[in-house]
Amino acid sequence: MTLVPPDPRILVVDDEPSLRQMLTILLRREGHQVVAAAGHREALEALRGSPGPFPVVLTDLAMPDGSGLDVLAAAKSRSAASQVILITAHSTVDNALEAMKAGAYDFVTKPFEPRELALLVGKALEKYALTVENERLRAQVRPKPGDIVGRSPAMQRVLELVERIAPTKTTVLITGESGTGKERIARAIHDRSERSTGPFLVLNCGALPENLMESELFGHEKGAFTGAAARSLGMFREADGGTLFLDEVGELPLALQVKLLRVLQEKRVRPVGSAQETPVDVRVLAATNRPVELDVSEGRFRQDLYYRLNVIRVELPPLRDRRDDVPVLAERFVERFSREMGKNILGFTADAVRALTDYDYPGNVRELENVIERAVALAGSSRIGLGDLPPAVSGLAGATSPKLLELPACGCQLDDVLNEVERRFLLEALERTGGVRTAAAKLLGISFRSLRYRLEKQNLDVAAGSEEEPEEPLSR
Repeated sequence: MTLVPPDPRILVVDDEPSLRQMLTILLRREGHQVVAAAGHREALEALRGSPGPFPVVLTDLAMPDGSGLDVLAAAKSRSAASQVILITAHSTVDNALEAMKAGAYDFVTKPFEPRELALLVGKALEKYALTVENERLRAQVRPKPGDIVGRSPAMQRVLELVERIAPTKTTVLITGESGTGKERIARAIHDRSERSTGPFLVLNCGALPENLMESELFGHEKGAFTGAAARSLGMFREADGGTLFLDEVGELPLALQVKLLRVLQEKRVRPVGSAQETPVDVRVLAATNRPVELDVSEGRFRQDLYYRLNVIRVELPPLRDRRDDVPVLAERFVERFSREMGKNILGFTADAVRALTDYDYPGNVRELENVIERAVALAGSSRIGLGDLPPAVSGLAGATSPKLLELPACGCQLDDVLNEVERRFLLEALERTGGVRTAAAKLLGISFRSLRYRLEKQNLDVAAGSEEEPEEPLSR
């Protein structure tokens, strides 16, 4: 069976008009959509302006304004599935090896047989389609967003407990600091239970005023109070046959704690303004980040309700106590945010991984998620480095001061650190000068040409601003 790529477009790049025209006509006769570029610069513009990746890129290796290897790198950074075929009149083993190491699909020399080239393009399109299909199938078997990531012993114990308690009907109290993933654990318990086809509803007990909380939980009849223009079922009845997750249950007022206890014991609810009780079949999962035993001892939480909720307890460890999970979580977040932002971030530098793992995360997994979202948004290359992380995480808070960076006790990769510092200074100079590169070069004490070289080296050549070189270059 011949696979058909989802987007059968081909980018043809060659500075020779006659060859470019011949390739365009040849491939269009084969039924392909062709975009032609007259050189390196036009090819990069076509790649940047395209609504999606090109399945196949056919490019000359040596062009007056740049190398086909740079076109290869740009195409692969847009989509690793893109297949790049390089054409050259200079057939050497070194060129072929360099191209293949850089990820080229194949390498052909001039002169070539048009029919053979058309067949090669067809095979490249099939490989692209196969790669995209494999990625789609892998995405189907990847853990869903609601699943829990955890290879540390602490999280393994939590996950084992979740598997054991999920099939039961008993109430569960989930405790842990803010941001540790209590709602995800509740969702995992529901998804693994016999109620998984039923509703899963969430109520934050600290998010509603006290006078609305009772109606939200148990429902109300029309006209039961001012503003009750219609009948409301309430979350207990809406969750019938499923699970109700009460987040921050410690925030419930004492009067409502009494009514919640009665519902848990009797499995019946009485809506506000009604004399009738309605049976409900709901499993209650509750969570709190407060020291619930202290609340009980000080009279802020009813002891009998505490015992009713705390039949089984799941305690989530803070992220600082499960550092083995940080790289795995970070990779998961990178995949998600790269997909959402349309970027191709492949991972982290070694120093970035070390910094992420060493940080204590007072906001736990939620803070790590925000850190990675920020890093993906700022990343100017395929790997997130120290300069893409917040200063509190990277330890580069003083990088903009004249002081030298301190050598970490565990050592570092000096080239990576210097590279990240250079990148940070370049970005800050462009930001301060509103993207005007001549002004940025002056601020950094380097020439315009040196600035342009450093921006290209850091993959920041499209970051901003004026491309005009001053008439008198600034001294280094």
